[in-house]
Amino acid sequence: MFYYLFDYINEIFNPPGFDVFRFLSFRSALSAITALVMSFMIAPKIIRKLKESQIDQPIRDDGPKTHKKKAGTPTMGGIIILLSVIVPVLLWSDIKSRFILLVLFATIVLGFIGFLDDYLKVVRKLPTGLIARYKLMGQIFVGLVVGTAVYYLPEFAQYNTQTTLPFFKNLNWDFSYLYIPWVVFIITATSNAVNLTDGLDGLAIGTMIIVMLALAILAYVTGNVIYADYLNIMYLPGSGELTVFIAALIGAGLGFLWYNFYPADVFMGDTGSLALGGAFGVMMIVIKKDLLIPILGGIYFAETLSVIIQRLYFKYTKRKYGEGRRVFKMAPIHHHFEQLNWAEPKIVVRFYIITIILAIISLTSFKIR
Repeated sequence: MFYYLFDYINEIFNPPGFDVFRFLSFRSALSAITALVMSFMIAPKIIRKLKESQIDQPIRDDGPKTHKKKAGTPTMGGIIILLSVIVPVLLWSDIKSRFILLVLFATIVLGFIGFLDDYLKVVRKLPTGLIARYKLMGQIFVGLVVGTAVYYLPEFAQYNTQTTLPFFKNLNWDFSYLYIPWVVFIITATSNAVNLTDGLDGLAIGTMIIVMLALAILAYVTGNVIYADYLNIMYLPGSGELTVFIAALIGAGLGFLWYNFYPADVFMGDTGSLALGGAFGVMMIVIKKDLLIPILGGIYFAETLSVIIQRLYFKYTKRKYGEGRRVFKMAPIHHHFEQLNWAEPKIVVRFYIITIILAIISLTSFKIR
């Protein structure tokens, strides 16, 4: 909104200094600051309201015993993140941008699905929350909309079914008619992966902030013809506008981390984790870097892989030996380290360090070609 207001003022009255609002870097900075300030303003009120309403995170009986002390901590704090992202994006971005509209759509819809899941579990006291198939249907719906949009919209016409192949020069991967199913898979996978990662105080949001810092650079260079040509990557005009959204997410994430780091005052719940994971997946898809997800989102990939390995091995050994066996002491893998008596902050900080390393590898992948 402010983007159009200041652009109108600049065109009609041409006051000195107003041209700065056209620059992505300036609007991204304003978006991050607005999100950070907003999260600090609304978080205490929302946390207090959640506590008064006794909207507490259910503690699993089969989870780590150390988590029993987390009983009574309010959940659904993802509302703080969503509000602190959506408002700055509406204020400072070009909301006519198809890139912005697609990621906003995914974030809001998946946030709503996560909210329903949290509401049913915490308020209505349904143990499983939203039935898994309904949650999956929602994720598939978002994937179908995003995949169809990228397939048919003129902004993506040159590369609609293609994606960048990391570490290879002048080589893209074309999914052809399988592109839309691929997009559905990516969005479903990333939203669930971040959801699985959200098991320790500050883990999901902290790693997401690091991932977003790298993604901001990727989005910016993809939308800049000079940098895209220099790095020999796909040039997608307008994709740089995503940096305004990413900056808002970073600002909102930092504000939320203030209250979410150990010992947490609030958990994001599925309201936040599904929305954040979906937003990450959509942005990687629209800037054509989706094959980089296992590296940049390596922590989320490892968390998901640990659950898959644990379940498959348990079923296999139970069928073969009559007794299920485990690869990890507990899955997802962050719980494995808890069972090794690692302190929770130690696990979280080490996962941060790994995410930073993976982010650096992701950024250098375009020069090692």
